[in-house]
Amino acid sequence: MPNRLSVAPSARRLTNSLRDIGYSFESAVADLVDNSVAAGADQITIEIHFEGRGSYLTIADNGAGMHDDHINEAMRFGSRREYDDGDLGRYGLGLKTASLSQCRRLEVVSRGNRLSSPVARAIDLDFIQAVDDWVTLDISEEPEALAAASLIKGNSGSVVVWRKLDRLLPAKSPEGGWARRRIEGLGPKLEAHLSMVFHRFLSGEAGTKISISVNDVDLEPWDPFCRDEAAAETLDVDEFEIEHGEVSDTVTLRRYLLPPREDFSSREAFEQASGPEKWNRQQGLYIYRANRLVQWGGWAGIRTIDEHTKSARASLDFGTKLDEAFNINVAKMRVNLPGQLRKMMTRPINELCIAADAAYRRSSPRIVTEISEAPKKPFALGGDESGAAIGLALRTAAARTGNFEALEAISSLIRSEMPELARHLGFD
Repeated sequence: MPNRLSVAPSARRLTNSLRDIGYSFESAVADLVDNSVAAGADQITIEIHFEGRGSYLTIADNGAGMHDDHINEAMRFGSRREYDDGDLGRYGLGLKTASLSQCRRLEVVSRGNRLSSPVARAIDLDFIQAVDDWVTLDISEEPEALAAASLIKGNSGSVVVWRKLDRLLPAKSPEGGWARRRIEGLGPKLEAHLSMVFHRFLSGEAGTKISISVNDVDLEPWDPFCRDEAAAETLDVDEFEIEHGEVSDTVTLRRYLLPPREDFSSREAFEQASGPEKWNRQQGLYIYRANRLVQWGGWAGIRTIDEHTKSARASLDFGTKLDEAFNINVAKMRVNLPGQLRKMMTRPINELCIAADAAYRRSSPRIVTEISEAPKKPFALGGDESGAAIGLALRTAAARTGNFEALEAISSLIRSEMPELARHLGFD
């Protein structure tokens, strides 16, 4: 049997590498909100403070909190804790990698119950660079940690503090006006991101209703599917059984058709529904892991985005049992659809987009007029727009009657043998 050698990685080199794992500012904060939700918090307060080079961010919650052993393990890269089914955590890296992607010093202050004293730990990259060792600092008695502990308002809770914001402050003139505007500009973007990613938790749809505030602004849930709009449509629900190795679980697809502009309850509601990335880029799949939105926009390779289908959105829900099947990344921002699921979703997604395309054309007065007049005109290959309307009607009828695959076979034959007619009908 060969001798075993323990070869620890260089703390100096690896911590620098882990800073570039792919977080944006908004996704890094969202990863820390995951920890608060997992700890049972229902109040989460985020504050971004501009103080020049000394600027800092705090995230305080009223969750379960931690004692000495727990906080020491939480500060370990790749912590040894086990995750239960439904936990928002995954790799035991999020607290560290998310935080250090934005700052050079991470501090965590926590209290397990109202009778216990706060405990505080810090990871300081400058110190690690100097000693090249995996060192966590006990800062429980330092004034800054005691001040942070005052943010714990309930019987228990935790506070995460980001200091040395080298990824958020400009290297030159971190005390200047541009630096201030940059820090102050983080708030609105973060509000929009968290309102979307955690909308089921903010509304109570995921269970216990939680509140999140950013710089004293209480967040409202942003529902991608506008279910409070009377004119919004909900299509049939599909469930798919997915197997990965010895694990199998159900994935649920829900399809929604948002109303056209004129059918929204107000202009403000229409503008709000466009989302952070605006209409075209917000169309598509919204993929949820344990009720937390992890990916949104686009059709995951099933089809391309299109102006005519911008009102089509669909939710796809999977549980943590299928993490490996979906290959979720550390930042919890990207997943890969299993091939078997992609194939099963193709028909319902195409049906949804056909319905969205039909609704788009109906909402245009010009197209409506031409469609209404089309039967009165003799059929002519020169009438491209009326032909496209006929093709659209055929696709819509096929989707509604469950004969979409048959129409696909017919359109393929027409494209092959009668290309001019295929172009006229919009089948090319």
